[in-house]
Amino acid sequence: MLKVGLTGGIGCGKSTVARIFADLNIPVLDADEIAHRLVEKGQPALARIQQEFGPDILRPDGSLDRKKLREYIFSDLKQKQKLESILHPLIYQTLQSELEQLVSPYCIICIPLLFETHMTHFVDRILVIDCPVETQIERVKIRDNLTGERIRSIIDNQVSRTFRTTKTDDLIDNSGSDYRLAEQVKKLHNLYLSLSACRD
Repeated sequence: MLKVGLTGGIGCGKSTVARIFADLNIPVLDADEIAHRLVEKGQPALARIQQEFGPDILRPDGSLDRKKLREYIFSDLKQKQKLESILHPLIYQTLQSELEQLVSPYCIICIPLLFETHMTHFVDRILVIDCPVETQIERVKIRDNLTGERIRSIIDNQVSRTFRTTKTDDLIDNSGSDYRLAEQVKKLHNLYLSLSACRD
């Protein structure tokens, strides 16, 4: 099975593209979804996060205070690295075990930090979703209600747009209409089907 790693900067439209692939009956695994599951109440990862960051990181009901955690990691690189060292190995282990259950010509693995985690070898092909930085900022402002300054700090913590677009196998330009986006996905769908057939 051909493994396509879907990545891109915050607000570039990764989830939208993943949904279009899912509508074409292609399995989509999502690293962010897995990360959310790993830090639910009762999960070992949550206990480790509490150990590292202290009891204040939990809400009164024992669930993770995501807002507080976000404040910690975006104001201190060491704290961010600490969190990643807990979560990233678990995320990739879970992705691997979920991959082993799939039967499909190809699958999409949505990994926002594919380059940042130095895990490009985990996939056979890389698909980058791209749009101008100004568009990213506008979309995230509307979606997450964050300040422009906070969004820029998140963007600065990720690899540059130039790096992504020069290191990819396939590129989707998501600065235009949804119709154009669907067209680009359909072309890639046909390409991945033919590449998968060649591997058999």
